[in-house]
Amino acid sequence: MRSRLHLARWLVVTFICVWSLFPIYWALNTSLMSNSTAQAIPTHFSPFPIDLSNYAHIFSSTGEYGLWPSFSQSVVNTVIECAAATVVTIVIAVFSAYAFARMQFRFKNAIFYVVIATLTLPAYATLIPLYRIMSQVHLVNTYTGVVLVYVSGFLPLAIWILYNYFMTIPKALEEAAFVDGASALTALVRIILPLTGPGIASAAIITFLTAWGQFLFPLVLTTDISTQPLTVFLTGLQGRFVIPYTLLNATGVLSIVVPALVVMFLNRYIIRGMMAGSVK
Repeated sequence: MRSRLHLARWLVVTFICVWSLFPIYWALNTSLMSNSTAQAIPTHFSPFPIDLSNYAHIFSSTGEYGLWPSFSQSVVNTVIECAAATVVTIVIAVFSAYAFARMQFRFKNAIFYVVIATLTLPAYATLIPLYRIMSQVHLVNTYTGVVLVYVSGFLPLAIWILYNYFMTIPKALEEAAFVDGASALTALVRIILPLTGPGIASAAIITFLTAWGQFLFPLVLTTDISTQPLTVFLTGLQGRFVIPYTLLNATGVLSIVVPALVVMFLNRYIIRGMMAGSVK
């Protein structure tokens, strides 16, 4: 019986891995082929002979496609918007979560539950109102507008993660600091924050990865390449040029390099932070 359960577990894990990783492999496989090879029948499941011309087109400023100026600008836009949204979200979330976890004030529970309840709302239900607001204050097609929208969407989850993490830290540590004359801010910065590194890292990584994958909000809020992130730029390629299928896959592969590296090297911080905040 135990051997059957073990086999079933491995079959499920194998299926999930194949289901998740095969599209990535197929995009990489196709990006390393010429367009004629990719469209050939029977289908080629391996990229031999390897053709790097698609990546050459991406890193070239001249030629038939010359994607580098636009591609590099979209990469810069994505990094700026994701990094700024992550920093602003984490800074606000740290102080908010600490206040909810440690301080007493009127309507604290009601405010906290309202903030967390926003996680259940469909994000796209706020798309039109947010666009109207950003348009009225002239923040459409600006980094500031995109970052503010990202922060409004990611902040409740970051607060929830850090709140749970703060609740696992004994209050005696802060009480000892208060006896020595430390203020609440000093206790937070010098005592609590050093102990909440995994929780902060977890919230920051999740925020950054979520921001990197955003599409519909930046599609509406950015109108040209000066602020468009990679997701919007890649989608717009097919409309502006007659782009080969293989070249589209090459741009897609490059667009996932950063989040893939983040997950590969920082995944332990996500798990540690989430697990530490899951129990008291």
